[in-house]
Amino acid sequence: MTVCTTKTIGFARCKNRKVEVNFSGGEITSDAGAILLSRADKIINLTKRIAANINDKRCKGKVDHSIGDMLRQRVYGLALGYEDLNDHISLRKDTAIQTAVGQDKDLASSSTLCRFENAADRQLCWDINKTFVEIFIESFKKPPKELILDFDATDDPVHGDQVGKFFHGYYDSYCFLPLYVFSGKHLLAGYLRPSNIDPAYGAWSILKLLSKRFREVWPMVKIVFRADSGFCRHLMMDWCDKNDIDYIIGIARNSRLEEQAAPLMKKAKSLFEKDRVKQRLFDDLRYAAESWKYDRRIIVKAEHSAKGQNPRFLVTSLSGDSQELYDKLYCARGEAENRIKAQQMDLFADRTSCMNWVPNQLRMLLSGLAYTLIEAIRRLALENTELFSASCGTIRLKLFKIGAVVLRNSRRVRMLLSSAYPYQRLFYKISYQLGLT
Repeated sequence: MTVCTTKTIGFARCKNRKVEVNFSGGEITSDAGAILLSRADKIINLTKRIAANINDKRCKGKVDHSIGDMLRQRVYGLALGYEDLNDHISLRKDTAIQTAVGQDKDLASSSTLCRFENAADRQLCWDINKTFVEIFIESFKKPPKELILDFDATDDPVHGDQVGKFFHGYYDSYCFLPLYVFSGKHLLAGYLRPSNIDPAYGAWSILKLLSKRFREVWPMVKIVFRADSGFCRHLMMDWCDKNDIDYIIGIARNSRLEEQAAPLMKKAKSLFEKDRVKQRLFDDLRYAAESWKYDRRIIVKAEHSAKGQNPRFLVTSLSGDSQELYDKLYCARGEAENRIKAQQMDLFADRTSCMNWVPNQLRMLLSGLAYTLIEAIRRLALENTELFSASCGTIRLKLFKIGAVVLRNSRRVRMLLSSAYPYQRLFYKISYQLGLT
């Protein structure tokens, strides 16, 4: 019988010692911080409540892995930096991840996880989005006075000849056009869409559903809809006016707006030519497009620099100083773009490589669940620490990617973390904040 051994790799000598590397270390993990994800999951009851609503159509007598375990395995894997299902060929044997999921045996294989994703239906995607909203509501100890809802779309390049594949001229590629909704750092909705549609498609329906739910819980809360010019649609603004929803939205430049703003632009140009310093002037005007029933307040930013003029326009129902609304309220919309980057760059929401539509929508939402777990850790345990404002990728690197020896027997599981881990004190503090002793 052939005895298989791991291949040893020789590296340069160190102080006259041979340096040899192989993979025979045994029960060692590089993801000991997965236990923090598991704890946060239990605190906010994320995956359990979603799994409870999934209709498992498999034959119960032939099931080795529960829906909840597979959901946790997939979400924790994304949070730990493993985007591909093939990663789970090895990860399923990682004792630390097994422990985080709540098992003491091999987890689901990549093919089993693939079947799980492809069995998803639209109801599951709906339930996950509802869960995002309920967790957001539960995060408040007292009713908020104001909620700012950020709507934004982005590109998601396709992975071949997939269902819903279309070319998008602005992004100059074949892509999907997912819609994200955030309030602060909280993800409220993720909606995968084909790219051959209006950028605002579906936004009105989502805004109505969110507003209705928030007003059920907090009848007096002020709701502000914030978005770029791709969402400037008169029917949405009409609805907002009728339902006491404020808005501050970018509006595309046109000849009429530029004509009305011309005196302010001329003044900004004159001041620049005098001092050669970039000028930013703000003012209001009233404007109504042909499709609008009435005129609305337009905030004008007249900017002139060495690169020339750069006017910007916002339409808003809010009162207050023009420059303050632009600089402090509207420009803060950029944080929503950072949240989308976290989704796609750190948590692989753009890994929508399935052939069919619903599994791709599910993959986008699984990344959203991973994001929600990391944000729960931030909210519950990272305040007043160096990681409170860190990106999801930095939190993963410093809190989750920890080397450890794992010892498991019939009585306990012990994780012996690396003695050289540089954030030991922070890890203890976070564990305490999450109720671990």
